[in-house]
Amino acid sequence: MAVIAVIDYDMGNLHSVCKALEKTGATPKVTSCPQDLEKAMAIVLPGVGAFDPAMQNLRARGLDYPLKNIIADGKPFLGICLGMQILFESSSEGVEHGLGIIKGKVRRFRGESNIKIPHMGWNQLEITQPRSLLWEHLPPQPWVYFVHSFYVDPVEKKVNAATVTHGNQTVTAAIAYENVTAVQFHPEKSSNVGLQIISNFVSQVREKIAV
Repeated sequence: MAVIAVIDYDMGNLHSVCKALEKTGATPKVTSCPQDLEKAMAIVLPGVGAFDPAMQNLRARGLDYPLKNIIADGKPFLGICLGMQILFESSSEGVEHGLGIIKGKVRRFRGESNIKIPHMGWNQLEITQPRSLLWEHLPPQPWVYFVHSFYVDPVEKKVNAATVTHGNQTVTAAIAYENVTAVQFHPEKSSNVGLQIISNFVSQVREKIAV
Protein backbone atom coordinates (compact mmCIF):
# COMPACT_ATOMS: atom_id res chain seq x y z
CA MET A 1 0.00 0.00 0.00
CA ALA A 2 1.39 3.41 -1.01
CA VAL A 3 1.03 5.58 2.10
CA ILE A 4 1.87 9.12 1.05
CA ALA A 5 2.42 11.89 3.60
CA VAL A 6 0.66 15.16 2.71
CA ILE A 7 2.28 17.95 4.70
CA ASP A 8 -0.05 20.19 6.69
CA TYR A 9 1.54 23.59 7.34
CA ASP A 10 -1.59 25.75 6.97
CA MET A 11 -0.74 26.66 3.36
CA GLY A 12 -2.35 24.01 1.19
CA ASN A 13 -5.60 22.76 -0.28
CA LEU A 14 -5.26 19.44 1.50
CA HIS A 15 -8.74 18.08 0.81
CA SER A 16 -8.49 18.26 -3.00
CA VAL A 17 -4.97 16.80 -3.02
CA CYS A 18 -5.98 13.92 -0.77
CA LYS A 19 -9.04 13.16 -2.90
CA ALA A 20 -6.88 13.03 -6.01
CA LEU A 21 -4.40 10.68 -4.33
CA GLU A 22 -7.22 8.41 -3.17
CA LYS A 23 -8.57 8.22 -6.73
CA THR A 24 -5.22 6.82 -7.86
CA GLY A 25 -5.32 4.13 -5.17
CA ALA A 26 -2.85 5.75 -2.77
CA THR A 27 -3.46 6.28 0.94
CA PRO A 28 -2.81 9.92 1.91
CA LYS A 29 -1.83 10.76 5.49
CA VAL A 30 -2.17 14.44 6.38
CA THR A 31 0.54 15.29 8.90
CA SER A 32 2.82 17.92 10.37
CA CYS A 33 4.92 15.33 12.22
CA PRO A 34 8.51 14.67 11.03
CA GLN A 35 8.27 11.03 12.14
CA ASP A 36 5.31 10.49 9.78
CA LEU A 37 7.39 11.81 6.89
CA GLU A 38 10.09 9.26 7.68
CA LYS A 39 7.60 6.39 7.75
CA ALA A 40 5.71 7.35 4.58
CA MET A 41 6.58 5.93 1.17
CA ALA A 42 6.53 9.40 -0.41
CA ILE A 43 5.81 13.04 0.41
CA VAL A 44 3.48 15.59 -1.17
CA LEU A 45 3.89 19.27 -0.29
CA PRO A 46 0.91 21.31 -1.54
CA GLY A 47 0.87 25.07 -1.20
CA VAL A 48 -1.31 28.13 -1.69
CA GLY A 49 -0.27 31.58 -0.49
CA ALA A 50 2.94 33.53 0.07
CA PHE A 51 6.55 32.37 0.31
CA ASP A 52 7.52 33.86 3.69
CA PRO A 53 4.56 32.52 5.73
CA ALA A 54 5.11 29.10 4.13
CA MET A 55 8.72 28.93 5.27
CA GLN A 56 7.86 30.35 8.70
CA ASN A 57 5.15 27.72 9.17
CA LEU A 58 7.44 24.88 8.11
CA ARG A 59 10.14 26.03 10.52
CA ALA A 60 7.66 26.56 13.36
CA ARG A 61 6.64 22.90 13.00
CA GLY A 62 10.25 21.71 12.84
CA LEU A 63 9.71 20.36 9.32
CA ASP A 64 12.37 22.20 7.32
CA TYR A 65 15.48 20.17 8.19
CA PRO A 66 13.72 16.78 8.35
CA LEU A 67 12.18 17.48 4.95
CA LYS A 68 15.54 18.38 3.43
CA ASN A 69 17.17 15.27 4.91
CA ILE A 70 14.39 12.93 3.79
CA ILE A 71 14.51 14.27 0.23
CA ALA A 72 18.31 13.97 0.23
CA ASP A 73 17.91 10.30 1.22
CA GLY A 74 15.98 9.68 -2.01
CA LYS A 75 12.34 9.49 -0.93
CA PRO A 76 9.92 10.40 -3.77
CA PHE A 77 8.65 13.96 -3.40
CA LEU A 78 5.96 15.96 -5.19
CA GLY A 79 5.66 19.72 -4.67
CA ILE A 80 2.57 21.59 -5.88
CA CYS A 81 2.46 25.35 -6.65
CA LEU A 82 3.91 27.10 -3.58
CA GLY A 83 5.20 23.66 -2.59
CA MET A 84 7.50 23.86 -5.61
CA GLN A 85 8.61 27.44 -4.97
CA ILE A 86 9.86 26.82 -1.43
CA LEU A 87 12.24 24.16 -2.76
CA PHE A 88 14.32 27.08 -4.07
CA GLU A 89 16.83 29.28 -2.27
CA SER A 90 14.87 32.54 -2.08
CA SER A 91 11.97 34.53 -3.51
CA SER A 92 11.52 38.11 -4.66
CA GLU A 93 8.18 37.89 -2.84
CA GLY A 94 9.83 37.98 0.59
CA VAL A 95 12.97 37.80 2.68
CA GLU A 96 12.92 34.26 4.08
CA HIS A 97 15.38 31.62 2.91
CA GLY A 98 13.80 28.70 1.07
CA LEU A 99 14.74 25.06 1.53
CA GLY A 100 17.54 25.41 -1.03
CA ILE A 101 17.01 21.92 -2.44
CA ILE A 102 17.03 23.37 -5.95
CA LYS A 103 19.45 26.21 -6.75
CA GLY A 104 17.69 29.29 -8.05
CA LYS A 105 15.18 31.99 -7.15
CA VAL A 106 11.45 32.58 -7.32
CA ARG A 107 10.61 35.66 -9.43
CA ARG A 108 7.52 37.73 -10.16
CA PHE A 109 6.06 37.96 -13.65
CA ARG A 110 6.95 41.19 -15.44
CA GLY A 111 4.01 43.47 -16.03
CA GLU A 112 2.82 43.50 -19.65
CA SER A 113 -0.10 45.38 -21.14
CA ASN A 114 -1.62 42.25 -22.68
CA ILE A 115 -1.48 39.86 -19.70
CA LYS A 116 -3.06 39.60 -16.29
CA ILE A 117 -1.20 38.87 -13.07
CA PRO A 118 -1.78 36.47 -11.43
CA HIS A 119 -1.52 33.98 -14.25
CA MET A 120 -4.84 32.27 -13.67
CA GLY A 121 -6.69 29.63 -15.64
CA TRP A 122 -5.91 26.91 -18.16
CA ASN A 123 -2.69 26.96 -20.16
CA GLN A 124 -0.71 24.54 -22.26
CA LEU A 125 2.54 22.92 -21.23
CA GLU A 126 5.61 22.61 -23.42
CA ILE A 127 7.28 19.37 -22.31
CA THR A 128 11.07 19.65 -22.00
CA GLN A 129 11.72 16.21 -20.46
CA PRO A 130 9.61 13.98 -22.71
CA ARG A 131 11.06 10.81 -21.16
CA SER A 132 10.04 11.78 -17.65
CA LEU A 133 7.55 9.35 -16.14
CA LEU A 134 5.61 12.42 -15.04
CA TRP A 135 4.11 12.73 -18.54
CA GLU A 136 3.23 9.10 -19.27
CA HIS A 137 -0.17 8.55 -20.94
CA LEU A 138 -0.58 12.28 -21.63
CA PRO A 139 -0.87 14.26 -24.87
CA PRO A 140 2.30 16.07 -26.08
CA GLN A 141 1.12 19.51 -24.90
CA PRO A 142 -1.37 18.95 -22.07
CA TRP A 143 -3.63 21.68 -20.66
CA VAL A 144 -3.42 22.30 -16.90
CA TYR A 145 -4.75 24.85 -14.42
CA PHE A 146 -2.57 27.65 -12.99
CA VAL A 147 -2.98 30.26 -10.25
CA HIS A 148 0.28 32.15 -9.56
CA SER A 149 2.01 35.51 -9.71
CA PHE A 150 5.52 34.12 -9.18
CA TYR A 151 7.54 31.47 -11.01
CA VAL A 152 10.71 29.50 -10.29
CA ASP A 153 13.95 30.28 -12.10
CA PRO A 154 16.37 27.35 -11.60
CA VAL A 155 20.10 27.90 -12.09
CA GLU A 156 20.46 24.55 -13.87
CA LYS A 157 17.90 24.41 -16.66
CA LYS A 158 18.29 20.64 -16.95
CA VAL A 159 15.88 20.26 -14.02
CA ASN A 160 13.07 21.78 -16.13
CA ALA A 161 10.47 19.16 -17.05
CA ALA A 162 8.01 21.58 -18.70
CA THR A 163 7.55 25.26 -19.43
CA VAL A 164 4.52 27.50 -19.92
CA THR A 165 4.17 30.78 -21.81
CA HIS A 166 2.20 33.68 -20.34
CA GLY A 167 2.28 36.79 -22.49
CA ASN A 168 5.84 37.14 -23.73
CA GLN A 169 7.34 35.21 -20.84
CA THR A 170 8.18 31.51 -20.96
CA VAL A 171 8.83 30.13 -17.49
CA THR A 172 9.33 26.83 -15.69
CA ALA A 173 6.07 24.97 -15.10
CA ALA A 174 7.49 21.70 -13.74
CA ILE A 175 10.75 20.25 -12.55
CA ALA A 176 11.93 16.65 -12.37
CA TYR A 177 15.33 15.82 -10.92
CA GLU A 178 16.25 12.50 -9.33
CA ASN A 179 13.55 11.82 -6.69
CA VAL A 180 12.15 15.38 -6.75
CA THR A 181 9.11 16.24 -8.86
CA ALA A 182 7.31 19.56 -8.59
CA VAL A 183 4.73 21.49 -10.60
CA GLN A 184 3.65 25.13 -10.61
CA PHE A 185 0.13 24.29 -11.74
CA HIS A 186 -2.53 22.51 -9.69
CA PRO A 187 -2.91 18.89 -10.85
CA GLU A 188 -5.77 18.40 -8.38
CA LYS A 189 -7.69 21.09 -10.34
CA SER A 190 -6.57 19.98 -13.80
CA SER A 191 -9.26 17.40 -14.56
CA ASN A 192 -8.18 14.08 -16.11
CA VAL A 193 -4.74 15.36 -17.10
CA GLY A 194 -3.95 16.37 -13.53
CA LEU A 195 -5.25 13.10 -12.16
CA GLN A 196 -3.02 11.22 -14.60
CA ILE A 197 0.01 13.22 -13.44
CA ILE A 198 -0.72 12.31 -9.83
CA SER A 199 -1.29 8.71 -10.88
CA ASN A 200 2.10 8.71 -12.62
CA PHE A 201 3.74 9.94 -9.42
CA VAL A 202 2.02 7.23 -7.38
CA SER A 203 3.15 4.62 -9.92
CA GLN A 204 6.75 5.76 -9.42
CA VAL A 205 6.31 5.39 -5.67
CA ARG A 206 4.96 1.85 -6.10
CA GLU A 207 7.88 0.94 -8.37
CA LYS A 208 10.33 2.16 -5.74
CA ILE A 209 8.57 0.11 -3.06
CA ALA A 210 8.75 -2.99 -5.26
CA VAL A 211 12.52 -2.72 -5.79
